[in-house]
Amino acid sequence: MELRLLRYFLAVARENSFTRAAHYLHVTQPTLSRQMMDLEEELGQKLLNRETHHITLTPEGMLLRRRAEEIMALVQKTEAEFNAIGENVSGDVYIGGGESKAMDLVADAISELHEDYPGICWHLYTGVAGDVMERLDNGLLDFGVLLQPVDIASYDSIALPVKDAWGVLMRRDNPLAEKESVTPEDLWKLPLICSRRDLRNKAVRNPYAEWFGDDLDKLNIAAVHNLIYNASLLVERGLGCALTLEHRNNIAGDKLCFRPLNPMLESGSCIVWKKYQVFSKAAEVFRERLVEKFAGVL
Repeated sequence: MELRLLRYFLAVARENSFTRAAHYLHVTQPTLSRQMMDLEEELGQKLLNRETHHITLTPEGMLLRRRAEEIMALVQKTEAEFNAIGENVSGDVYIGGGESKAMDLVADAISELHEDYPGICWHLYTGVAGDVMERLDNGLLDFGVLLQPVDIASYDSIALPVKDAWGVLMRRDNPLAEKESVTPEDLWKLPLICSRRDLRNKAVRNPYAEWFGDDLDKLNIAAVHNLIYNASLLVERGLGCALTLEHRNNIAGDKLCFRPLNPMLESGSCIVWKKYQVFSKAAEVFRERLVEKFAGVL
């Protein structure tokens, strides 16, 4: 499968039109249509629904679009790494992580390195642990900041000297807002909004499993999220209470409030990278700074 065909396919998927995609790619429409038919024949799957004046993706087409985007991102990353080879430390470093206190420490390390190596461009990706691990495994990230508990046996890692406290984000008119902390019994029958890490990847263990006890499956899950700000909009509208980390940026605002869990539940964090990873010079400088700052510090 040629990269050129993937670029053509992504253009068709984006434009939903052979005419517009052909114009963007500077090729003729018959040429583009024929190339897409060749791609479908090569893969043995129908990728496009060809409707009058409109193109849509089949389920197989949506799968290819996702993989093609990952492939092209990896190609661009690889090209950038080779372009940065030389005496000067420059280029791109890709870091993924959730919304936790650990990112403060990562931001400190980035800020320090920026003084010495202003030619490095930092790319930050925000997502839950499962998303970050998938992008690490696919080569789209150099480093991942993961909230424990999570299976990191397939990565090299450094534990970060910080912990995040779990609690509940709720409306101020919620009766639970009158309490200083929230117990499992307070939450059994309430609609809850949880992070996607709690429900998906088997390598990412549920931080609430022991706290809630054996009846975790009986929780009333009203919604899931991967960014707490967006979840807070649902809390404001009364959809439920969000199980989340305590945030220093006052996500609660005037309408919402945060109450910690009782008994207290805390999660540590670590920064990880693929074993035997061959880093660009810029990424290696960052890894060395992480080891210098945090290796052996707990």
